[in-house]
Amino acid sequence: MTAPASLSIALIGGGNMARALLGGWLGQGLQATAITVAEPAEATRAALARDFGVATTADNAAAVTTAGVVVLAVKPQIMAAVARALAADLRATRPLVISVAAGIRAADLSRWLGPGVPVVRAMPNRPALVGLGATGVFAGAEVSAAGRELAGRLLATSGLVAWVPRESDLDLVTALSGSGPAYFFQFAQLMAESGAAMGLDPVVARQLAAQTLAGAGRLVAAEQAPDLARMSAEVASKGGTTEAALNRFAALELERVVAAAMQAAAQRSRELAEQFGNG
Repeated sequence: MTAPASLSIALIGGGNMARALLGGWLGQGLQATAITVAEPAEATRAALARDFGVATTADNAAAVTTAGVVVLAVKPQIMAAVARALAADLRATRPLVISVAAGIRAADLSRWLGPGVPVVRAMPNRPALVGLGATGVFAGAEVSAAGRELAGRLLATSGLVAWVPRESDLDLVTALSGSGPAYFFQFAQLMAESGAAMGLDPVVARQLAAQTLAGAGRLVAAEQAPDLARMSAEVASKGGTTEAALNRFAALELERVVAAAMQAAAQRSRELAEQFGNG
């Protein structure tokens, strides 16, 4: 990516989402020397340093000292404690803060961090690790145009960035793309298990299901403006095997099941805000 020469990023938390973001940044040319990851687990720090070549520390405050961007990638359950502990340091330097924690509202982050610290909320997903992420982003009025542009560039290194006009939309983004990869993984797993139950070798069934998932994703990614309904119809010839399967999905009300699952995920995102937003 094209970034200011002096850009320094502190990534607070070294879990799965941190690894996805690091993979996107470094894959697009951001220098490892510009990034410091703060992570309490020694084994995780060692793995991050080995895999990505970034500096690591167990001290959150040390990581943010010179950072122009601070990315909060910790669990919602500990966000209040982490943010409050960093508040004095961040008020002194006023970096751009990007939170990738599900459910934690910008207003709560601003209350914990104090006035003058611009906060952007983002909901990326796991495919960011291979440059095919989908990230919903919201910025409040306190974030400058330059801050929005920088946040967008950093997040776009990992894939698609979609800005939403209302922060409440991020609960829906969480249900759709944030949690979405797991839905597809589980669907492919169920396909593989069904194939094995019907007589295929289990290893072959898993290979075929995984490659079908990967190939379908690549086909969609290759489209400028994918029409998913059309793409499905193109596979399902009249009176054929795919149509038979799709008809059975319809009879079993797959649409209703998917809608209910999405609603459950969005509701859980709202619950996280209520549960952990009060700190």
